[in-house]
Amino acid sequence: MAEIATITVVPANEASPEELDAVFGQRGEPARCRCQWFTYRDSEWRDVPLEERATRLRSQSGCGHPSASSTSGLVAYLDGEPAGWCAVEPRTAYRRLLRKRVPWAGRDEDKSDDGVWAVTCFVVRTGFRRRGVSRALAAATPGFARSRGARALEGYPMVVAEGAEITWGELYVGTVSIFAAAGFTEVTAPTPRRRVYRIDF
Repeated sequence: MAEIATITVVPANEASPEELDAVFGQRGEPARCRCQWFTYRDSEWRDVPLEERATRLRSQSGCGHPSASSTSGLVAYLDGEPAGWCAVEPRTAYRRLLRKRVPWAGRDEDKSDDGVWAVTCFVVRTGFRRRGVSRALAAATPGFARSRGARALEGYPMVVAEGAEITWGELYVGTVSIFAAAGFTEVTAPTPRRRVYRIDF
């Protein structure tokens, strides 16, 4: 009889810097980005050294400081091993997001509203993928955001057509299926491949 893996999710400040580093790894897009893509404007991104991105993530997440009053995301553990990350904080924290078409097309939204939070990024550690980590992280985001004062929570997932080839890097925003399973509902379809999913509390 196969054992069922146990996934736990905690605010990222409760994870250690070493555990966060393990999730992002040393190679590939997560290691290069460190969940900073949406926090910079287009013109700034190329000038930010990799080490500064890593330093900023540690600071934003408050990792290693369980008593920190804020954090920028969640960390998932699979059978006790650090396995995944999800970025979730006020939408206004993501400067690049405020300038992109996907969140705003077809909607009359106040971009400066700090009460609307956003889920912008999922990272699952190599060796832990396809085991429910992203789904567990997505499921934890509504309770986390609401407990910290959010009035609403949004995500901007991709549509994955059956049989379509999509690289892992494109799926950092998540899929519509994991958002739907977490209780989000579609509010707009700004492009054929992208959706806006939302929960109003």
